Amino acid sequence: MSNQIETQIDVTLTERNRATALFRIILVVPMAIFLASFAPSWGNNTESLTVGFLILPVALALVFRQIYPSYLLSFNEALLSLQTRVDAYVLLLTDEYPSIEENDVVSVTFPEVDAKALNRWLPLIKWFLAIPLYVVGIAYIIYGAFLTLFAWISILFTGNFPEFCAEGIVGVIAYWNRVAGYALLLVTDEYPTFSL
Repeated sequence: MSNQIETQIDVTLTERNRATALFRIILVVPMAIFLASFAPSWGNNTESLTVGFLILPVALALVFRQIYPSYLLSFNEALLSLQTRVDAYVLLLTDEYPSIEENDVVSVTFPEVDAKALNRWLPLIKWFLAIPLYVVGIAYIIYGAFLTLFAWISILFTGNFPEFCAEGIVGVIAYWNRVAGYALLLVTDEYPTFSL
């Protein structure tokens, strides 16, 4: 069993809603605003693109006390799950509007977190060790953007989502969730694989 964050998205391949696919970017604005409300604002920077994961308190708790506070784990898990639901909607994987609460379409499962088993000093350098993951992840984002564009055109003309596009886009989302679990959320010391 893997010690990584697992992501599952049930993609509807046929009989997709063409109207919502056409205007998806506009329709997601309320959820994007809600999600952005969790992002920290530093100084005059009002255009923060990051999600407000509680990273620093977790790192400090792991380094100094070797515990992972359960309330921080719950918050980070809920926020990553919400972000994944919004991503699935924006990237056309589902026609179901992203729910603020958990749903059956998108599932994000964290590994069992045992802070005593985690390396106490690794949170200080995980962000640095993850640099190769970020580089590969950027290539995957570009790949996912092309797949999404192809799927969008396919939905508009045929009403169907190509299966190879769904597998690739879900793979990109799952990859980034694994990277976040390792480098940011600090739920595992197992280095994520580079594969989708």
